[in-house]
Formats: sequence, C-alpha cells, structure tokens
Amino acid sequence: MGFHGPVDVLPSGLPVRRLARATVAACSLAAAELAALRGGPVPAVRVDQGAVATAFVSERHLAIDGRSPVNFAPHSGFWRTADGWVRTHANYPHHRTRLLAALGLAPDAGPEQLAETLGKLPSEQVQERAYAAGALAVAVAPVSATMHPLVEHLEVTTSNSANAGSASNAGSASNSANAGSASNAASLPAARPLGPAPVDRPAAGIRVLDLTRVIAGPVATRTLALLGADVLRVDSPRLPESDDAHADTGFGKRSTRLDLADPADRTVFEDLLATADVVVTGYRPGALDALGLGPDALFTRRPDLIVAQVCAWGWTGPWAGRRGFDSLVQAGVGIAAHEAAPDGRPGVLPAQALDHGTGYLIAGGVLRALTDQRTSRPGGRHLRFSLAGTASWLLHGIERREPDRVGSEPYDPSRWLVETDSAYGRLRHALPPIGYEGAPADWSRPPGRWGTDAPVWR
Repeated sequence: MGFHGPVDVLPSGLPVRRLARATVAACSLAAAELAALRGGPVPAVRVDQGAVATAFVSERHLAIDGRSPVNFAPHSGFWRTADGWVRTHANYPHHRTRLLAALGLAPDAGPEQLAETLGKLPSEQVQERAYAAGALAVAVAPVSATMHPLVEHLEVTTSNSANAGSASNAGSASNSANAGSASNAASLPAARPLGPAPVDRPAAGIRVLDLTRVIAGPVATRTLALLGADVLRVDSPRLPESDDAHADTGFGKRSTRLDLADPADRTVFEDLLATADVVVTGYRPGALDALGLGPDALFTRRPDLIVAQVCAWGWTGPWAGRRGFDSLVQAGVGIAAHEAAPDGRPGVLPAQALDHGTGYLIAGGVLRALTDQRTSRPGGRHLRFSLAGTASWLLHGIERREPDRVGSEPYDPSRWLVETDSAYGRLRHALPPIGYEGAPADWSRPPGRWGTDAPVWR
C-alpha cells in the first residue's frame, strides 16, 4: 500500500490529510481483497492524495448547469452567545422552523434577529432549548477527553440477536471473524456464493438497502455503488431530500420512496429486504426500532445480513440519542475550539472530514465483511460507526507529523473534476478516490432524480 500525489492538501492544525488518506486506503484495500476473492491476486493499493482531497470536499466542487450549491443556509453557522459560541444547523426547512420556534422567533425571522437573540442567551441554554424542540444547536466546547470507538463489531449470535462484541480504533472490520465459537459457526447461515467479477466491480451482484441521509452514509453507499453494488436508497415520502445533496451523493445508485407505516409499501420493503445482502442505516440509535428495523429485528428475519449503522454522537452515553451533523460534532467535541482563530472565533476543518472519512470507513467495513463471510465465520455482521468516533480518532489517535514535501507536486483540484449529464442537468463533480490497480475511474451512472426509481432490484 502506498500514497502519492500532492501533500499540501486539507491544511489544518489536526492531521486531517492523514485521516482522509487512511480512510480511503482502508476502503481501497477492502475492495482489492474482495476483488481477489472473486478472481485473481490482490491488486496493489496506491492512493492519490489529490484525489482524496478533492473527493473530501465533493459537495463544494459540485456545480449544476454552472450553479454552485449553497452548502450552509443563512441560519446555519457559529453565533456569539452571552457566554461563548454555539453552532447551529438549519439547512433543512423543518430544522430552521424548529430552531426559530425554540428561541421564540417568528418563522420568517432572519439571521440578524437570530444573532440578536442568541447574543443574550447562555450557550448551554440555547443548546438544550434547541434539543427539546427537535432543532440543532450545540455549544462550542473545549477538546473532549471522551473516547468513542472508531468502529464497533457486534456479535450476531445463533439466536439471531446482536450482542455487544468488540470495539476497535484501528479502522478494520477484520475482528468480526473472531466473534462467537466454532460450535456456533456450524449453525450459522452461509453467505450467498459470489461468482467471478471484474476487478473494477468487486461488489457486482451485491444488493444494498440504503437508509441513510446527509453525507456520511450516502458517501458510503455511493462508494459501494462505484464498486458494482446494486444500491437502492429508500426514503420516506414525508421527509424530502435536497436536490443538491442528492446530486452530489446519488452517483451510481437508485432512489425510491416508501412509507414504511403503510401496509402496501411495507410489503414492498420486506420483499426487498428478503434478498438484500447489506443494510446501511444513518439514523439516531433507536430511531428505526419502532418500524421493526432495528438490528435485532433485521437479524431475526435475515441472520445472514450485513448491517452497518452510523450515527452522530456515538452509540452510548448521554448524547447518543441526539441529532447531529459533522459541523455540530466538530463544535461539541472540541475541534472548533482547537481550530479557533486568534480572536477566539471557532474554526472548522478544511472539509467535512468526519462525514467523508466515516463514509469510507463504512464502505470499507462492508466490503471486508463481504469477504470475511465467505472466507471465515459465516453468518451476519453488525458494524457500528459514528462521527464522534471518527472525531476521537482525529483528536487523539493519529500522530501529527509534517508531510515530506520533497518532490511533492502542487495541488490542482481540476485534475479530479469532470462533467457529466444527469437528470439534474450538466454536473461538474469530483471523481472517486478509491485507489487500487484496476479500480473504477468513475461511476457507471449519474444520479437520477431523488425518489423516482422503482422499488425493485436490478
């Protein structure tokens, strides 16, 4: 495994470049191993740091018919409070409405009125009022000593329920093979056999139900689609998605809408689940349980599934059930304070690196689990990730060192940007960063319109 390309990318006081390239390398290696399982030797892994840096800000490079989307709405950002700073997230209209209501403001209140109100309130009070109202605001905190695991491997037992297994900060899904005993393994369902596949499509024939939103999960499933998986994103018709967001993360996959509380739609979903290989979810802990889609329920129906979950704040602790996004986690765990300007204004990472990095780790974990099911212990695999876990790794788990600039080339992102026609118009987009010999150079299809595909497997 090796790295090449420009080193002066993703500049930060934290080792963001090293996090970014490591997550893409882990995913690339997992893809190469699956490719070898389906025919041939393990391809050499070599990751281009320029491609990684460009992909980690794919939403900023996106252009639709020449228009650059707005990544943060006017009510999203850092705001002074009576005793410090808060970070808000109000990109979705319902989050903006809830935030303004929590602060006693009119639905049409502008950023100036929001700033005036926040300036009179203590940060923690803003945070808790927002939380109670289902809005999103987090007090900017000092660097947290709390450690969350980078990835958790939970045992899927012969009784078809998932129990706590091992947690790892190494970013590898290989420990899942150690869960359970040899006697249990004999009664576990064997994974569906996989025949030969082209080296650039190691996940060909794999069916992935994508129940994710907002960068981390969609980046993971976008990557699985790149590698040949049949990815079908399923959303509620009552929870609309931003066209701009889907234009960035919808490459290679299809998208449908199903109301899982409706009996007819639920029957369609259960038919999809019956022949799925992988389910990826991106909702808060417990949020899908009421719909019978928690891990235990999924493994009861399909003990051979791979289930990968991602949340914001970690799977245990007082904040586990809270909503969150990359920018809010940066504020809450101390990254914003660490990156603050000399005048004390909180700072940000050069990319939404928690989202993107976690996305590549999820994809890598799924790919490794697909190989592991067929070469080691059979049965299901349960993987859990969180933005807080990736933040812990960035803050405490990666050595900070200056890059070797000898012979380094300058960084020009245009090398990794292309244009393609889509249902949304002419898209300029970042190329995928997955790097192994024979890896796909681009997705097989552009994003279709969100929610317009038939709920069937290809």
